[in-house]
Amino acid sequence: MLSFQDFFVACNGKWVTERIYHFVLREEVERSHTEFRADRLSAEAKRHMLAASIQGYGPFAHAQVDLTSDEVANGCPGFVVSFDTVSEKGETVSMSLKALFVPDAYVVRQDVVVTPLLPSASVVSEEDGDIVRGYYLRNEGYFDPGAIAGRFTYQPARQTLEMTTFYNRSVAVDQMRFVAPDMRMRTIVTYQRPSAGEVPTVIDLIGFGVERRQ
Repeated sequence: MLSFQDFFVACNGKWVTERIYHFVLREEVERSHTEFRADRLSAEAKRHMLAASIQGYGPFAHAQVDLTSDEVANGCPGFVVSFDTVSEKGETVSMSLKALFVPDAYVVRQDVVVTPLLPSASVVSEEDGDIVRGYYLRNEGYFDPGAIAGRFTYQPARQTLEMTTFYNRSVAVDQMRFVAPDMRMRTIVTYQRPSAGEVPTVIDLIGFGVERRQ
């Protein structure tokens, strides 16, 4: 069983992914091949992301973290991720981004705000064990440009990381699970984003993938 920190250590390196996407609303299926590399994020880069996010966007604009604490820098894992994707139609996408995971334990103040309701695909039972919850920060979004924040859960018993991101027009639930030391399962469920105060229910896309370390 991988601890929260061990999970991210295991994610470092070069990976190759074969994925299949089901576009539910338009009844289409598409396959893709992705090669990507994940490297550990430096303490300086982590502090920069935290400072920028507090000043800027999403639910994290209402939270405070001690940016000077070495414990925070060590306890908040992060990556620099670069990837190249080729679809079966020959379309290519290349991107590089930074991602940081901030457990709720490091948030020293959280204002009471109205947060979006989670879709059913991202609801984790409290009976699932020693779950770690927190904020998931990226300096670039996949569907919207610019920095973006979401929520994550990590379930040690299942070695599964789940990230839920609210974009302007969609809600994405992305799950990554180690099934072997050099193999992960990847799933994504994307909903249409509903009006404020409503639970996302209209599924637009479901994706599956197998990721192998090189």
